[in-house]
Amino acid sequence: MEKGAISRDDVLQTMQEYDELGGPAFLSLYGFKEARKFLILHDGKEYDSKAIAAVAHKHQHGRPLTWKELSGGVGHAVDWLKREGFRIGVSRSPKWTRDELILACDVVARNDWHGLSASDPRIGELSELLQLLGAYPPEERAAEYRNCNGAAFKTLNIASFHPDYQGTPTNGGQLDREVLHEFLERPAEMARAAALLREGLRSGTLQPVLPENDDTDDDEVSAPEGRVLYRRHRTRERNKALRAKKIAAVLKKGGILACEVCDFDFSAVYGERGQGYIECHHVVPLHEAGEGTTKLADLALICSNCHRMIHRCAPWPTPAELRALVQEHARVMPAAVPRPRLEAADTRPLTA
Repeated sequence: MEKGAISRDDVLQTMQEYDELGGPAFLSLYGFKEARKFLILHDGKEYDSKAIAAVAHKHQHGRPLTWKELSGGVGHAVDWLKREGFRIGVSRSPKWTRDELILACDVVARNDWHGLSASDPRIGELSELLQLLGAYPPEERAAEYRNCNGAAFKTLNIASFHPDYQGTPTNGGQLDREVLHEFLERPAEMARAAALLREGLRSGTLQPVLPENDDTDDDEVSAPEGRVLYRRHRTRERNKALRAKKIAAVLKKGGILACEVCDFDFSAVYGERGQGYIECHHVVPLHEAGEGTTKLADLALICSNCHRMIHRCAPWPTPAELRALVQEHARVMPAAVPRPRLEAADTRPLTA
């Protein structure tokens, strides 16, 4: 069946019905569950956004929508309600991101791996940094988003996962454990990453990476420093002027544009189309280099595959380390599957 638009009056009438019946009875009557995320905030009250939008449909179109017919998130019910001037909030704050956990874990590490109370000034500072980071857009933050109570509770979660903790671990997430493990394995590196995050957020030189604008593939790329610093790292690598200077310096010395890891030469394989092409990798991670000026010696020319392998998981190997790994693999695996030959494309038409 078709879905029609709803008006502000339709929503207000539905809210009145919701108030008269009571929230649980209203939801039961129309077959909805409590909102898991988005709420309508109106006249000091909270209403389940998906249920209200779906039931409001009946006033102009003769029937309410079922829970299967309407998405409660951004792009459907929420957009309808916003268009009619209603304020939307969220019922709970979203999951903590790696960047947020790096900041929180650093606070716990500097407190000898003990959690902190909400009244501790260091928690107040952490809460302020998390607000500056703004890992999620405002419409996805609950009223208590990353406040002192929430920040303090997260430090208790992290502390409870430490190997020396004597009690029962709390119900934190897997990412909490992963970041803690990274702090224990690489304390100096992770502390430096946290320090750069704090400095960059306070100075305004680092901007948040919102989920919808993040082009990092979680399944293939590990960002041990957090996404904000990783984005800065990639920005430096994609600096066209620096890349051009690096290529010019290599050619001036009589070198060729071959990958420093595997010797792949784009022009040798792709001819004129590959002439002058190669990717640029910043050898020194941001947590070590800081925000200083990038030198040509900090850059390595590598192929796309090797670049991806460097960024695939932490800790990132240097091009020299990856080259040694490739050579060792070739030495111990002489019967490895050879690279497939490139054949001309078969242009014959397909037959049934």
